[in-house]
Amino acid sequence: MKWDSCDPPPQNNISPLRWCIVLLRGMPIALIVSLGLLFTLLLRLVEYPLFGQTRLITPYITQAVCRLSLFLIGIECQVNGRVMRAGGGVVANHCSWIDIFALNAFQRVYFVSKSEVASWPFIGQLAKATGTVFIERNPSKAAEQRSLFASRLQARHKLLFFPEGTSTDGQQILPFKPTLFAAYFDPKLPNNTFLQAICIRYLAPKGQDARFYCWWGDMSFGAHLITTLSVLRQGRVVINFCDPVAVADFKDRKALAAALEKSVKEAHQASVKCW
Repeated sequence: MKWDSCDPPPQNNISPLRWCIVLLRGMPIALIVSLGLLFTLLLRLVEYPLFGQTRLITPYITQAVCRLSLFLIGIECQVNGRVMRAGGGVVANHCSWIDIFALNAFQRVYFVSKSEVASWPFIGQLAKATGTVFIERNPSKAAEQRSLFASRLQARHKLLFFPEGTSTDGQQILPFKPTLFAAYFDPKLPNNTFLQAICIRYLAPKGQDARFYCWWGDMSFGAHLITTLSVLRQGRVVINFCDPVAVADFKDRKALAAALEKSVKEAHQASVKCW
């Protein structure tokens, strides 16, 4: 299935003035993220022995860091709908590395990520410190991963994953892969487990390509980060929280995945009409 744009957004030449903007934004963001990681690691030394996986304090550091980072980048945030308060699952479409900041900023969630991320320099440490769940794309590990999901959900964690399986150019929603939804049918979980779908959309800065904030395929992270930070007047991210659904209302993982995919697609189409 062909889903992505034929070509990435055009690369703008970055003038000396725009390089100054990159530094003025990038250095404070790097400092804030580093301090957030340090404080989280220090607090976990106390938090873990007392509360284990519950994490009563450190998620608020993550939220503060993400909100402040979005503010420093200059991206306006618009939130529609209500955040699900109960523990359970959250699924969203995936457009950019900015999703991590935007989705963390307004709720306490723990991301589900591929296992390779754990070994990445700095990012891996950051992901571990914030409680990311690492999974392997290996069918033989399915039972083990369902057990891991169940233990985290029993601790009232809200796990967030991207069922499309990849980031896109933001112009459409890919079919949701049902694999990870199987964990929510584990008999160890309470009958009142809920999942909430989120649709995330980006409005590019004036005069820029509509896909400006999106990062997909083999695009360079470094180049995309610099280009994003270099724009003086930024655009907007719109986060649409759909109504939560009860897992008990669906017969299997495929039905559950299809229902949440439909919710995200409807929110995506509605946002296109608004713009």
